[in-house]
Amino acid sequence: MEQNLATFVTLKEITKKYGFQFTKSLGQNFLVDTNILQKIVDSADIQEEDIVIEVGTGIGTLTRELAKRAKKVYAIEIDKKLIPIVKETTSNYNNIDFVNMDFLEVVLEDLIQEKDRKIKVIANIPYYITTPIIMKCLESSLDISTILLMIQKEVADRLSAEPSTKAYGSLSVAVQYYSDVEFVGKVSKSCFYPQPKVDSGIVKLSKKHEYIFVRDRKLFSQVVKSAFAKRRKTISNSMIGFCEQFTKDNVMKALEKSGTDAKRRGETLTVEEFAHLSNCMFEVLN
Repeated sequence: MEQNLATFVTLKEITKKYGFQFTKSLGQNFLVDTNILQKIVDSADIQEEDIVIEVGTGIGTLTRELAKRAKKVYAIEIDKKLIPIVKETTSNYNNIDFVNMDFLEVVLEDLIQEKDRKIKVIANIPYYITTPIIMKCLESSLDISTILLMIQKEVADRLSAEPSTKAYGSLSVAVQYYSDVEFVGKVSKSCFYPQPKVDSGIVKLSKKHEYIFVRDRKLFSQVVKSAFAKRRKTISNSMIGFCEQFTKDNVMKALEKSGTDAKRRGETLTVEEFAHLSNCMFEVLN
């Protein structure tokens, strides 16, 4: 019978055996709660033909559960000190490829051989690299169908936030453009060791099959970021001067063309309205 890795006692035992020291700068907080582990696995809905990319293996607590269910697991871990540990805890499984790299430096399209299969990404990631990891997955040319994240609760709230709420921002719009967002549940900080300062949340992103029509995604991103640049200002005041192209004349023309009230605040616009506004800005600039 396999040892339960999702307990404080087991974690302490294994880390002591290997002389492992936690690295604060990597945001290492390992799960020590069996119920939360099960919730993550259930939410991911892993099928036997699925390819799974795990970002951050810890001691292999989740890695092992993924390997039981998926056809193949690519386990990406930046900390080389964890690789021998996770290789031992998952030694009963031969469907795991270990990659000792920073996930942001991994070329996923080169790593994944099974490009004809559904790919799911599962990650327990620290706050400081949440956005680049999410956007890397969403913008990948691979067929990534699901991204399941365990992240700081505040960030989880931002991903699923609706217009006209405090949490709604440029990240909300970017993520909701690419995916349908489901907040799965809150995870108490007591479920981790070392215990972080704040609670976490589990969020499931299901990639959309079709995106809202946007003529220029880079321009769309600029329009969204500019609209939130000065949250307390009107959308016109926030956008004007954000970049060289966003002159007063161009911004006002785009707002008028899109039927957007210049006195509205950026946080009140839906993803669809941002897409329409960026398309109108494209026409103004071209």
